[in-house]
Amino acid sequence: GIEEDLIKCLAPTYLGDFNLKGEDLRKGAINRIGNLLVPNNNYCMFEDWLMPILDQMLLEQNTMGMKWTPSKMIARLGKEINNPESVYYWAYKNNIPVFSPAITDGSLGDMIYFHSYKKPGLVLDIVEDIRLVNCQAVFAKRTGLIILGGGLIKHHIANANLMRNGANYAVYVNTAQ
Repeated sequence: GIEEDLIKCLAPTYLGDFNLKGEDLRKGAINRIGNLLVPNNNYCMFEDWLMPILDQMLLEQNTMGMKWTPSKMIARLGKEINNPESVYYWAYKNNIPVFSPAITDGSLGDMIYFHSYKKPGLVLDIVEDIRLVNCQAVFAKRTGLIILGGGLIKHHIANANLMRNGANYAVYVNTAQ
């Protein structure tokens, strides 16, 4: 997820086990994301880091007419984290768009929600990102998909390629029954 990449740059995330009991972890102020363990304080650090960025994004929207999309937000976060351990830092540095149609699924969505009460008005335009990802597929000479897992992201990538009558190559890896 988006926030996991950023949070690990702010404070350590630990490798755990899928079989650890959630109840025991919560008593120790630890959150589990699959087999990753994230102390509660890391989320507080994430909020402290993110809120001024959301403030600035809102200001740019209101004063300069900046039209934010999930991919532009992710690029901004990659710029602001300024840490070579971040995937989004490298995407930003190399001008590689990262599309996340489910950007609000998780702590980042929670922070956007909290921010909307403190300073309402920030808008993320999902439509512009859908056009961008679909146009990348439509105008490509050839496309290939490597899909790890399933769900929303898989559907968006497959749908973008449907706009061009399918991908030339595809590899799907998942654990679904």
